[in-house]
Parts: sequence; structure tokens; C-alpha cells
Amino acid sequence: MEKEKSYIVIRGTGVISPLGHDAPSVAAAYSTGAAAFSNVTHSEQLVPVSALPATAEAALQQLLLAEQGYRQLDRSVQLAIYAARQAAAEAGWLQSGNAIADDLGVNIGSSRGATGLFEQHYEAFQQMSLSASASPTTTLGNLSSWVAHAVNAGGAQISHSITCSTALMAIANGAAWLKAGMARRFLAGGTEAPLTPFTIAQMKAIGIYSKLSEHPYPCQPFALEKQHTFVLGEGAAVFALEQVPREQLNPGDIIVEAVGVGFEKIVSKTGISAEGLNFQKSMRHALAQLPANDRQVDLVLTHSPGTRAGDSAELAAIEAVFGFPTPAITTNKWLLGHTLGASGALSIQYALHILRHQQFPAIPYPNLLAVLHPASFSRILINAAGFGGNAASVMLRYNP
Repeated sequence: MEKEKSYIVIRGTGVISPLGHDAPSVAAAYSTGAAAFSNVTHSEQLVPVSALPATAEAALQQLLLAEQGYRQLDRSVQLAIYAARQAAAEAGWLQSGNAIADDLGVNIGSSRGATGLFEQHYEAFQQMSLSASASPTTTLGNLSSWVAHAVNAGGAQISHSITCSTALMAIANGAAWLKAGMARRFLAGGTEAPLTPFTIAQMKAIGIYSKLSEHPYPCQPFALEKQHTFVLGEGAAVFALEQVPREQLNPGDIIVEAVGVGFEKIVSKTGISAEGLNFQKSMRHALAQLPANDRQVDLVLTHSPGTRAGDSAELAAIEAVFGFPTPAITTNKWLLGHTLGASGALSIQYALHILRHQQFPAIPYPNLLAVLHPASFSRILINAAGFGGNAASVMLRYNP
């Protein structure tokens, strides 16, 4: 007897980013194409970054004022808690009281983890005044355990890092746990708060940081002019996932159709080949999970951090997988920069916006992408890749 068909559905979304503090504010930014960059002084130079706007910062601080225990945590954990509570509330999972939901699992990832607190505690260490909270507040496990605390989740609590593919791998983990019957509901996503002196210095040391501090779009993926335009940003996005049978699907549901992964041997300091072999593998892995007679992709949301090698490799991979013409291609990094471990989650949130509003803003600077805009979008492929040669691809489909 054929097994009953079921689907992984996104029941709720939480987001806080340089574009806004919830789905409506972020949607407004996407609709207008309003970039979210500002400059900070770093080593006596103006450096572009993408930080939370005043409204989002005020919303985050309101949460911290309401829950004193959150104030000791790293900013990456605070952002994750904010987004997770929003996602759980939208899904109807955020209940009052202290009852623990043992069927609710959590997987929150971050590329860098407690970046800000690490730097603060190391400075204290150098001054011989290290706090007893240094170890507890900088462990990567804070991401899932504190999110679980904030939403009363008693199931699996997974924190992980696979650099910039982190958030997509959290979605993969959540889907796997649900399909295996090891959880009934899952919160999955990514968070990052890397706007610290040492982290900015690390990106500058690689030689990829944007020098376009006076440009309205200092991060320019796929730009015609060959230069590095990487810009750091901060933010978090979390998704409430649930497995439902076919008959319980609702019009407008967003389905996680497939998750592909790929890996290639490290050939450079960032671990990507000119052909983007890791991207090719992850996209093909995702496509292979679709019905053989229905593998049409309407849009690819790229990783494209604004680096020459990374952007060109991903474009080469898309062309190798799909041939010509390729699906429509776009990205959100020209609006909010690269948020490392949170970037894939924010790309998924962007994909949800596009599927629901059936539009996205045109990239305003000269770029390599063909002007291609389907009449409608029903399936979007989201890519992410990280240092070390890994890549992941998530396929989302809109249920009409």
C-alpha cells in the first residue's frame, strides 16, 4: 500500500534584520528596494555595514527589558529569541504559562556564534578580570537552549555552524526530524551579530570587503565592474515547520519541497572552485527530489556575497545545472549585505515575500543577470555556501 503523501509546511515566520523587525516592515523595504547600509569607522576608515534600523533595535530592546535574563546573552542569541518567538506566535505555538511542549524541536545555527561576547570576554581576560559568565554565555548551545526556553520547547535542541550554509542546514535538520517522526513541530533558522571590530577586521584581511562606502549600494553581487563588494550585516530569521498530510494543505501554504547539499574539496581559502561544484551538487540534489515530470524552477535566490570568485562560481553553477536560458536569478544582498549564518534564513524569508507578493525589485546597478521575470512564481530555489567547500539548496513551492 502506498504511503500517504505528506509535506513540510512553513506555519510561521519570524524575522529581524536591517530591513525591519517583522514581515510587514521587511516587505515594505523589499517593495521599495530601500537598501539598509550605513558607515562605521573601523581602523580610521569608513566601512559600510548593514545594521538594524532604529525601529528594529527598539523592538529588540523592548524584548530585553521585558525579560531580564536575556540581557546577559550575546546579541546573536537575542536576535534568535526575538525571531523565534515571532515565528512561534504566528504558528499559534507560543502559549502562555510554563507548560513545556515536548513535541517541539529547535535548531538554530550561527556561523560565528557569540561574536560580541567573545571579544568582550577576551578583552577582560587580557585585563585579568574575566567573568564567571564567560564560558556559559559564549557556548554555541545558547542559540537553541535559550530559544527553547523562550518558546517552552522541550524537544530536540540543536545548535550548529556550517558557516554560511548554516540556516539552510537547520531547515534540512528540521525536515529530517519531522519526516522521521522524532518531532511533531520544529523551529529552524539562523542568526548572526557580526558587526564587531575583530569580525570586520577578519573580512578585511581576506581582501573581500567593499570599499564603496560612499555608494548607496556598497554590496553589489554580480556587478559588471569586477571588484569585491562584500558587506557585513546582522539579523535573524526562524521558521515554524510542521509535517501535514496532503488533505490538510491550505491555499497559500509554502511547502519545503526539497533540501539539497553539496561539497567540494577545498581549493582556496574560501573553498570554492571556479565551476561552483558544490553549488552544482546541492542544486542537483534538490532537483532530484522533485517529481521527474515537474522540475520547473521559476527563480533562483543566490548566495552571491559580492565577491568576484563566489559570485562568478555560483552563476557558472546555475548555468551548468539549468542550461540556457536559466531561471530568473536575484538576491537580497544588495539590500542588506551578507549576514553569514543568518543569510540563508533571510533569503528564505525573501522567497516567502516573493511567493506571496509575486514580485521583487530590480537590481539598480549594472549587473550580469539577464532581465527575466516570469509572469508568476510558484517555485523558488534558495542557495547558500560556506567556507570549507559546503553548499545547500532549499526548494520552496507555493500551494495555490
